Amino acid sequence: MPANSKKDKTLQYKGHPLLRRDNVLYYGSMADSHIIMMQVLDTRKDHGLEVASRVSVQLQQTSAGSRGRERVIKSAEKNSLWSAMDLASIWLRRALSAK
Repeated sequence: MPANSKKDKTLQYKGHPLLRRDNVLYYGSMADSHIIMMQVLDTRKDHGLEVASRVSVQLQQTSAGSRGRERVIKSAEKNSLWSAMDLASIWLRRALSAK
């Protein structure tokens, strides 16, 4: 197996990794200065499928020195996973391009 095969299997969205653990999604890399944490707070049934109806979005610093609430730079709540991902990609792009 090639050395980069594990990386190739990671889900990507607009060039950044997207990981899920239960109802929390992490967008971005811990190796970067910032990541996005999205938490599905509520769901509803839509044509037999559960879809997110309330999602918390947080832009967080990844620096080792900051803890808990100190890490949160921005936060918002969206009414769908799609709108949360849209906001997340904008926030992450801006945070990573700021020098």
